[in-house]
Amino acid sequence: MEINKYIDHTLLKATATASDVRELCSEAKEYNFFSVCVNSCFVPLVKEELSGSDVKVCSVVGFPLGSMSREAKVFEAKQAVKDGATEIDMVINVGALKSKNFDLVEQEIRGVKEGIGSNVLKVIIETCYLTREEITIASKLAVKAKADFVKTSTGFGTGGAEKDHVKIMKDAVEGQAKIKASGGIKNLDTALNYIELGVDRIGTSSGISIVKELNK
Repeated sequence: MEINKYIDHTLLKATATASDVRELCSEAKEYNFFSVCVNSCFVPLVKEELSGSDVKVCSVVGFPLGSMSREAKVFEAKQAVKDGATEIDMVINVGALKSKNFDLVEQEIRGVKEGIGSNVLKVIIETCYLTREEITIASKLAVKAKADFVKTSTGFGTGGAEKDHVKIMKDAVEGQAKIKASGGIKNLDTALNYIELGVDRIGTSSGISIVKELNK
């Protein structure tokens, strides 16, 4: 099993330096992870560092709170793609969802997707803040707005991925979008559990230890 190809090798902390990002890219090439996922300011550097490799460039947008304007998110996503990203992980406006302003949530996702064209859009719904019903609604809105993935978490909320939440998301998307689990996935057993549930991608900063555990 090529578990490395499920992994978005991730570094999103505020204190990340250019040197840290270069090291992240070097690791991603060595372990042949699916992508490197960073904040949008680092996209040009990541593109340069990954040049000539198969590893994709992934940028988060509206991260980590999701509560900026739709226009700001669309602009950030377009700029990230212009800088070399082929995958965008955007955070929804959680407050708008909880206010039942579903039209705003859908239009924002649609705006980002239209802005990035054929590039991959993953929609972070931040399940730790949502009820079961809200997880279902958010997932369906992402599908309606033509997103490619729904994603559990930023890793900066009050909790990360949970199996129960992934099951709700899977039922909601009905095969029309893929699922990315992220937040708190730090070992092989946890990663394999999510893959068995039908997850197509895993966001983690523990990718190397997961691969080493499998190789043992």
